[in-house]
Amino acid sequence: MRIKRFHRPLIGAAAVVAAAVSIGAVRSARAAQPDATARAGGVTIVADLSQRRLYVKNGDSVVESFAVAVGKGSKPTPAGSYSIRKIVWNPAWIPPDEPWAKNKKPQPPGSKSNPMQLVKIFFKEPDYYIHGTNEVESVGEAASHGCLRMDPNDAYQVARYLMEHAGQPHDDSWYQNVLNDRSQTETIILKQSVPMTVTE
Repeated sequence: MRIKRFHRPLIGAAAVVAAAVSIGAVRSARAAQPDATARAGGVTIVADLSQRRLYVKNGDSVVESFAVAVGKGSKPTPAGSYSIRKIVWNPAWIPPDEPWAKNKKPQPPGSKSNPMQLVKIFFKEPDYYIHGTNEVESVGEAASHGCLRMDPNDAYQVARYLMEHAGQPHDDSWYQNVLNDRSQTETIILKQSVPMTVTE
């Protein structure tokens, strides 16, 4: 079964949730500490830097693929094997201590100027993650500072799929609240880690 796509714009929260990822049963999340040895059964993420695509896989099958922007020049996306454990919805943005970020100002959750649009999916903490972008035109290019940028709609689908398949399912109303109140940050720790491979 493929990840269902939904119509833009993302800000139409009711429409987004109504047509969001619906793979498998959505259950109430139970609070528990993640088991470092647990793995999300069969679900993996593969980012192909040369193709500039991110693949969501279940076993040997590709569930869905998405275009991404990859690192440019001296800020390449690091190839290797990683694990996804943390997802942050409506993240704030703090400019890193890097020359390219000089004179940039912090941006609160939900700000149109926040380059971390909607969600961050960490794969190599603390510096590398998959995230929505307010520069959608850069998707498909070598344009980032090492992270993987996605259309926010696509990042939403990936994050929700991972939550539903790695032990942190939430119902539609939870996602609707996240989309309706973009000023509130929600951090999710997956109960099961999701393997991610970044290939050159």
